[in-house]
Amino acid sequence: MGKRHIAIVGGGAAGFFAAITAAEAAPESTVTIYEATAHLLAKVKVSGGGRCNVTHACFEPRELVKRYPRGARELLGAFSRWQPRDTVEWFETRGVKLKTEADGRMFPVTDSSQTIVDCLLGAARQAGVVIRTNCGVKGVERVVADGATKENALGATRSTFRLTLSTGETVACDRLLLAAGGNRSNAGFTVAEQFGHAIELPVPSLFTFNIKDPRLADLAGVSVEEAATEVVGQKPIDRLRAPGKAEGLKERGPVLVTHWGLSGPGILKLSAWGARSLHDCGYKFTLRVNWAPKYNPETARAALEQARAANPKKQITTWCPVGLPSRLWEKLVAAAGLAPEAIWTGIGNPALRGLAAQVCEAEFAVDGKSTFKEEFVTCGGVRRSEVDFKTMESRLVPGLYFAGEFLDVDGVTGGFNFQNAWTTGYLAGVAMSAATEV
Repeated sequence: MGKRHIAIVGGGAAGFFAAITAAEAAPESTVTIYEATAHLLAKVKVSGGGRCNVTHACFEPRELVKRYPRGARELLGAFSRWQPRDTVEWFETRGVKLKTEADGRMFPVTDSSQTIVDCLLGAARQAGVVIRTNCGVKGVERVVADGATKENALGATRSTFRLTLSTGETVACDRLLLAAGGNRSNAGFTVAEQFGHAIELPVPSLFTFNIKDPRLADLAGVSVEEAATEVVGQKPIDRLRAPGKAEGLKERGPVLVTHWGLSGPGILKLSAWGARSLHDCGYKFTLRVNWAPKYNPETARAALEQARAANPKKQITTWCPVGLPSRLWEKLVAAAGLAPEAIWTGIGNPALRGLAAQVCEAEFAVDGKSTFKEEFVTCGGVRRSEVDFKTMESRLVPGLYFAGEFLDVDGVTGGFNFQNAWTTGYLAGVAMSAATEV
């Protein structure tokens, strides 16, 4: 019996976590990470605006899975084995303390993603992981026990894989993990398909909405702490499948006006839940926004009438009775057809109804999307039903494993995608190190 070789395709969060886990659990094995680019842990480095949103302070698996538009059912069991509390402990035992912000996001106390990168690189080196950059995997063959080379030899319990690298080399491994992210041009998807796996088409998730509208012009940087957003006129395919969610593509959360349209958690979460259906409609749809969701059109109208009665001589643009930023309020006043110098007493009931509608039922034509910073997340990947989420091993090919965004699993913004990487990477690492047939 030779020395076990565990090969990991992808030098990102999931790949590193799996490699470290496997190498620490099976020090007699050789664990190698193959990264096609020159950059290791690239997404870790740029995430959270350079601070790295490591995970989220949600320690109940049944609540945690509600943040995953795709993969909630499968991750429930996985999170019972490795969840955010375990992630926090893992980093803290390696000298990296995390802090929790008001919205539940967790960051290193240093507020620097380099702290997380250095921790993972250091742990990998200490565990003896071999790291090869600028070294992609171009093809994989499976060699079954009788020595014959076959593709998708189902039911075999002992096999090795022969990897053809971008350097021209050929190497053998006993366990193979594909953790190369969710990019649709990923060569790993070709390998997975070669072995009979179905790939759900990767499409963008976590994106901002492109909107050209006079109500948003010159407002870049203005944010509303809590807004209700809803996609209208589109079939909410993803939302209907999501656990614990009502019908319709609806969200609540902070909304930020950008130079291109709208962003912020209230938009990004909506894009995640609707990733597939919004792709299918070409990112052209109508977005309805309630800028003050504690009001509906009727209660907002009543609040405006009370403001008129209390301040009849005040200029309407100098005071917003529903708590919106002044610059946004001025735009909504203009959109309702009111002059900026108008005073409250001069505004009739029909105009107040129109203003209430601008506050609570503003509709915007979305025409395209923009990537949210550099944190590109995809919906799609290896079909979940073809993977054992206890071990992350393929149900079709023994010895083949998957982790991270390579799977058809994705979460909303807030550290949930990294938690998927840590959890599935850990489970794959444990399973690969425990496998005895080599």
